[in-house]
Amino acid sequence: MKLISHRGNLNGKFLKSENLPEQIDYCISIGFDVEIDIRLIENKFYLGHDEPQYKIDYEWIKKRQDKLWVHCKDLNSLFKLNEYQNDINYFWHQEDDCTLTSKNFIWTYPGKDLDKNSIAVLPELYYNIIDIKKLNCYGICSDFIGEIK
Repeated sequence: MKLISHRGNLNGKFLKSENLPEQIDYCISIGFDVEIDIRLIENKFYLGHDEPQYKIDYEWIKKRQDKLWVHCKDLNSLFKLNEYQNDINYFWHQEDDCTLTSKNFIWTYPGKDLDKNSIAVLPELYYNIIDIKKLNCYGICSDFIGEIK
C-alpha cells in the first residue's frame, strides 16, 4: 500500500512545516510519498495550502516527481502542469467525492467509498489506525502517516 504524507505531516497536523520544501524532502528521505499544494502566480510555482508560501520551480517538482502527489490549488497550476510532457502525478478538486489524477488514481475525499485504485485521503477522520491498515485501496494520504506505517 502506498503511504502518502499529507503536506509533509507525519504524526499530526503541524501547520508550521506544511508544504515546507525541507519537510517534503525529509518525508521522501524516510520513504514516504508526499501530497503537496501548489499554485501558479505570475507564471511561478508556489507551495502553500491557503496562500503562496514557498517559491519553487518546475525543476524542483520534476526532480521529486516519483514521490509527489501534486494538488493544484488553482486552475492555472493545473493548466500549466498539463502543458508539460511529464510523469508528474497531479490533480485538482474542490469538494468532489473523488477526482482522477493525471496517473489515473482516484483521489478520494475523506469518508467516501474506496476502490482498489483509490487514495484514501485523511482516513483518520473516519477510522482508527488499526482499521485504516485494513482499507481496500491503493494508498493512504494522512497527517498521521508515520503512525499508520
